[in-house]
Amino acid sequence: MQCKSKKSTPDGGGYGTGKRKNSVARVWVRPGVGKVTINNKDITVYFPRETYRVAIMQPFIDTNTHGQYDIFCTVKGGGTTGQAGAIVHGAAKALDCISDEFHSPLRKGNFLTRDSRVVERKKYGKRKARKSTQFSKR
Repeated sequence: MQCKSKKSTPDGGGYGTGKRKNSVARVWVRPGVGKVTINNKDITVYFPRETYRVAIMQPFIDTNTHGQYDIFCTVKGGGTTGQAGAIVHGAAKALDCISDEFHSPLRKGNFLTRDSRVVERKKYGKRKARKSTQFSKR
């Protein structure tokens, strides 16, 4: 069953919008050789840290499609952790558009769920969101 939120592309690929913290990623997945381009840069240039690169490829490893699809994405907002998480979320949603058989491994890996944790706002009278000044009894 194809729902409205699933956006397939004519070339057999898919599109997904991923979000994490304050980052938003627009991800296109197309059949290819496994090339990853983020904001017109290679993944090794954009994410020098190995953990982010492994996290981005995890949805493809879980669905046994590693090296079969090219990823092109634009990401903005937030920091590196939020951007990597947004790309993972968007890539999983794009893979979900391509085939229905990818849905259950992506759901089991918790890639399709939006991680809603964001930074808590600072409260007045506090140093940070919850940190207080030192308590003095006398």
